[in-house]
Amino acid sequence: MNVVQEIRRINESEKRQGLGASASWHDDYKDSAYIYIGGLSYDLTEGDVICIFSQYGEIYNINLVRDKDTHKSKGYAFVQYEDQRSTVLAVDNLNGARVLGRTLRVDHVKAYRQPKQGDDELPTERVMNAAPEVVEVRSERSDDEEVMQEAGIDPDDPMAAYYLK
Repeated sequence: MNVVQEIRRINESEKRQGLGASASWHDDYKDSAYIYIGGLSYDLTEGDVICIFSQYGEIYNINLVRDKDTHKSKGYAFVQYEDQRSTVLAVDNLNGARVLGRTLRVDHVKAYRQPKQGDDELPTERVMNAAPEVVEVRSERSDDEEVMQEAGIDPDDPMAAYYLK
């Protein structure tokens, strides 16, 4: 019997017996806000996983495990919720769910350790640079307002001096 079916069987058994939260198998993981997600499509991004799993609580951290060389997803992730109770909801509701034709395995994680960030793992270039494009204006005029007007920069813009650099 695979893990997905086993978790369903345990949950159904607890439901039939009418066990409270403290007697549930979830109580063994009450000190951890992390879940393991396996069976993810290799095409999913961190944002996609957040969209799926945020319906059960506020996500605090996500680690979509990727290959070190190709940076492609390995098909599993670890998610940390802000509130541990969200892990119970995610495990009970999304374990066994089908996403993009693949069956998800969602389970608690008792002792998750953050991955080490080595110098070689950090990106070498800025991937998501949100800074505005710098406008280079070369002029012999000393009047900044005229230069800004020529470049289409609003002189009242608080970032006007930055654009002129």
